[in-house]
Amino acid sequence: MYGVAITLLVIDAIVLIVLVLLQSGKSEGLSGAISGGAEQLFGKQKARGIDAVLHRATVVTGVLLFILTFTVGFIL
Repeated sequence: MYGVAITLLVIDAIVLIVLVLLQSGKSEGLSGAISGGAEQLFGKQKARGIDAVLHRATVVTGVLLFILTFTVGFIL
């Protein structure tokens, strides 16, 4: 059981890294960093298409990473 949980944890971590690297940047330069947060906060900028899929997959993979980490800690 421990070996399976560790294997799933490593695979999930690699998938999470790939998903984060595939996502497009939310801002460009200093001006985008200042105004980009406000646009996202007030809903002017919405993720569409593949960005929405990548965002949802990243959230699911992150939650799975936490669950697997707690499982491995509990088993150990």
